[in-house]
Amino acid sequence: MKIVKLSGSPRENVGKKDAKAQRKQGRVPCVLYGGDEQVHFSVEEKQFIPVVFTPDAMFLEIDLGGKVYRAILQDIQYHPVSDRILHADFLQLHDDKEVTLNVPVKSTGTSKGVLRGGRLMKRLRKLPVRALPANMPESITLDITPLDIGQAIKIKDIEIPGVAILSNPFNTVIGVKTARGAGSDEDEDEDEEEAAEGEEGETSGEAPAES
Repeated sequence: MKIVKLSGSPRENVGKKDAKAQRKQGRVPCVLYGGDEQVHFSVEEKQFIPVVFTPDAMFLEIDLGGKVYRAILQDIQYHPVSDRILHADFLQLHDDKEVTLNVPVKSTGTSKGVLRGGRLMKRLRKLPVRALPANMPESITLDITPLDIGQAIKIKDIEIPGVAILSNPFNTVIGVKTARGAGSDEDEDEDEEEAAEGEEGETSGEAPAES
């Protein structure tokens, strides 16, 4: 699993006044949950760039005055106008406790259906998975080589030892459609409807992250 390191400073004072002062200094107020007690700290906003502006799944190592915590980003709040980061919540990792993380989907190979003129349709680019930290995959790679026109890989077709995918098992992740009528309004409408159905199924199948 990819690891990104953050360096923070413990917050001695907790409250709106202190949080506002932290933001004026270019720092983000943060809270770490999941341990014996909540840990309040702040991190320079620029350190969030490799955490937020990436499709990758990752673990974080947060260094607070020499004490290092392993964690995942649980929630992040943005200013509604400026999009600056206002606050971030982290969940501490424990070797014996499962966590939920959105993991990117990648493909390998060349579909024989595409070679025959079909179109590759990527329905879900990330999947919510639950696993122990040691079993958490950095990504889910699917071999699309066997896929012919009209065939697809669904959630139920994906098996990863020690990992549970928290989504509707009948949702299509990636598939190959016929190229007939490509570019027509009818075909585009169908694609949008199917994508919407996939997203709805994924939302209904997700389980909340452990807090």
